[in-house]
Amino acid sequence: MAASDLVVAFTGASGSPYGLRLVEVLLRAGRTVHLTVSPAAVEVLEAEAGRTIRLAPGEFDPAALLGPHAPGLDLARLKYHHFRDFRAGIASGSFLTGGMAVCPCSLGTLAAVAHGVSENLIHRAADVHLKERRKLVLVPRETPLGLIALRNMVSVTEAGAVVLPAMPAFYTRPRGLADMVDFVVARVCDQLGVGHDLARRWGSESAD
Repeated sequence: MAASDLVVAFTGASGSPYGLRLVEVLLRAGRTVHLTVSPAAVEVLEAEAGRTIRLAPGEFDPAALLGPHAPGLDLARLKYHHFRDFRAGIASGSFLTGGMAVCPCSLGTLAAVAHGVSENLIHRAADVHLKERRKLVLVPRETPLGLIALRNMVSVTEAGAVVLPAMPAFYTRPRGLADMVDFVVARVCDQLGVGHDLARRWGSESAD
């Protein structure tokens, strides 16, 4: 356990490529990642990324999750926690971390965090990060946004979270989907204090 450990949660919003790329980048940066995944996220991962994973303890396979990128990663740094395991370290404020990202973050998860409803480990870990005044980054991917979701975003922001919608930019002149994914992941990494070279920063010399 170290304050440099990071928590990542996948929930049932569209945007699983963001979460997959985030885990890959954090592992390549030498960070230990505590991962928890909701059942709805499993369905999204299969639909969007063609990744089939099992959530049961002892059946989760990080190589199946990370696919072709797995061979180049230190998978020993990926610590999986079942979404119902409230005995996991990340359920307690005494477990030190450097921050947490829910990527992607469903509006249902956003609502649970906004109202302090800890129905699973994802909700509880997020609540822990808020109460311990640690960085919590929520990455929703939904449009349009209704009033309830907007109010929940205000609530979590007032509580100390960062709402970082998955909104790729175009000033970087992305050459494809991978560049657009990297732009969002880069912003998440900035919030978590993880160095990267995923995207050209505004004001830097053009790579063209």
